[in-house]
Amino acid sequence: MQYSHTKEKANEYASEALDRIHKEGLSKVPQNFELWYCYYAEADIEVVRAIDILIANKQKITDDTCAEIHQRFLSDTKENERVRQAGDQIQETIRGVKERVGNVKAITHEYSEMLQSASGRLSDRSSPEEMKETLKTVIGNTRSVLQQNQQLEEELERSTAVMQELQRDLELVRQQALTDGLTNLANRKAFDAELMRIAEESQREDMTFCLVLLDIDHFKSFNDTYGHQVGDQVLRLVAQALIDGVKGRDVAARYGGEEFAIILPQTTLQGGIKVADSLRKVVQGKELVNRNTGDTLGRVTLSGGVSEYVMGESLDKLVERSDSALYTAKHNGRNQIAAAPAKSEKKQA
Repeated sequence: MQYSHTKEKANEYASEALDRIHKEGLSKVPQNFELWYCYYAEADIEVVRAIDILIANKQKITDDTCAEIHQRFLSDTKENERVRQAGDQIQETIRGVKERVGNVKAITHEYSEMLQSASGRLSDRSSPEEMKETLKTVIGNTRSVLQQNQQLEEELERSTAVMQELQRDLELVRQQALTDGLTNLANRKAFDAELMRIAEESQREDMTFCLVLLDIDHFKSFNDTYGHQVGDQVLRLVAQALIDGVKGRDVAARYGGEEFAIILPQTTLQGGIKVADSLRKVVQGKELVNRNTGDTLGRVTLSGGVSEYVMGESLDKLVERSDSALYTAKHNGRNQIAAAPAKSEKKQA
């Protein structure tokens, strides 16, 4: 998993992670640090839920417990294993086809030699019995070759079907690796790749684009008051609004925890502000209802920061400017969109 927070937030989460590792008497190994950093940053809701269940049940948290949770939710082993299995199956299929092709090649070579031999035996001086016997041999070998070719065709058809299925499986693995499991939005890995691609395209074609960062206001209070199920519901509500509201080449992603990101190609700062504010209003207009009790829990609001790409600036700087605008929106009272300085106001990135 990839993480990207402001320096202040990163230091805060790192400090909390180290304190918790010390409190629980855990080994100071990288996977324990990543697990608790992820927990306090709420970067993976499944990790948060798994640890909260342990805490609620007053179970002792050990190195083995942490290793298991890390393996289940933060390790790439599962996806890598599926890719490895698919690769093994592809190799096995290729070996089977190569063996079948080799057999047919050998039989075809023998058949060619047999035809040459039969041609030599057939002459004006051959007796009817000799000609009949030679033709009988040719027909028998021809049938054998045709049978081998048919088997090869059937093997190739089966192999094609297997390859197509494996291609679908690998595409599914690829999609899962790029999709946030809770919200079905692009995950951080996919976001980073798209941001780099769009920035390169914008530089090449001399076009601009905008980056929007959106954060759910008072999200922690939803979790603390109503539990993580309602917290998940809030995340899905916002995600669905983004899925419905972001069209065309725009990319919406879960940036981490309760924060979302949108890349808007060929969009100016004013256009980005308009899109972000429209999404903010859509989310605010949705009433949150507890699915378990039917109780109305109020409305969800978003704060957002928008920045327009400055040609040649680093992507870290672009994200930093959007993040700074987001904190401005938070500081000014939340439930609003703030803009980073426009291109004309910022000569150098």
